[in-house]
Amino acid sequence: MNLENLMTLRFNPALGWPAGIAIALIMIGFAIAVVATHRRRKGESDETLWACIRRCAICIIIALLALTPSTVASTTSRAVNTTDVVIATDVTGSMAVADAQYGSSKTLTRLDAAKKAINDLTGIYDDSSFAAVHFGANATLDVPLTPDIGAIRNWATGLRTEPTAVSAGSNLDAPIDPLLVTLKQMRAAHPHDKIVLYYISDGEQTSAGSRRTFSSLRAYLDDAFTLAVGSTQGGRIPEVKAGLTDSSSDQPGTGDQDWVKDPATGQPGISKMDKKNLSAIADEMSGKCIVLDRSHRLDKSSVASVSKHFRDVNTPKRRKRVMPLVWPLSIVLALALTMEMGSWLTNSRRLL
Repeated sequence: MNLENLMTLRFNPALGWPAGIAIALIMIGFAIAVVATHRRRKGESDETLWACIRRCAICIIIALLALTPSTVASTTSRAVNTTDVVIATDVTGSMAVADAQYGSSKTLTRLDAAKKAINDLTGIYDDSSFAAVHFGANATLDVPLTPDIGAIRNWATGLRTEPTAVSAGSNLDAPIDPLLVTLKQMRAAHPHDKIVLYYISDGEQTSAGSRRTFSSLRAYLDDAFTLAVGSTQGGRIPEVKAGLTDSSSDQPGTGDQDWVKDPATGQPGISKMDKKNLSAIADEMSGKCIVLDRSHRLDKSSVASVSKHFRDVNTPKRRKRVMPLVWPLSIVLALALTMEMGSWLTNSRRLL
């Protein structure tokens, strides 16, 4: 025990102050009784002074143990705050339009551009946890929060545009409800984590009715981005006749491709990326809209630098820790009791 620990020595009864004080007073009373009895019976008993001291010491040690001597030590703990990334991806039929570019002049479908962006996100936030939602006619949480980057990449690889027959038009606010539930649960389970949302879409709103605001998500987010895929020139929408079709196979001009027709003209409809809608959604979440095109990809954009602010954060916290210091007294008590037992056995044999 060093000098600093001696200076911070205090009593902290393991059984609580009322019980500790009661036991201590009883044992001190026994110690006084031992001394008084020894003095009163001096010369009439074979009890030695050493035996009196030993028995008195046993009572005092038990009294001290009841009060539980303790030391106070300063400890430093580190709270690890990580980043939780939530990805919401549009899979409506317009995401099959092949007018997108992602960091090169190569043209690909909007959904394929989204897949490349998701893959880059898993690299940018390599020490983070992810959750994933897809939305079209309905919105579904596909991957609950997980640190498994491979699960997110597999999810992205398996994304398909929804079939034309089940499509009810593009509804940009479809993921609000599952996102709200997911974000609430994440904030409750990990109150110190940083939560970032990436909303990937072409921004096209074709369903009837006004769009709901995304502002309800803002309370649970530390940052948010909307990622725009597609072009303002737009392109024709491939018609998906059955099942969930791979976006890569929905390339315009391949074989006898059918196109989604505009009811007003009877001609193939043109779907255009709408940055205005995505910028409005980003503003509602106090975030930023990023257009992904031939000159912009996520791993080369401001997102990569921003993500550094959401890495694991170690927050040191100093705390006072009370540690019981009973082992020296326990050793002395054990020795005293052993000696008392030996003395009792010796006297017993002598009286036989």
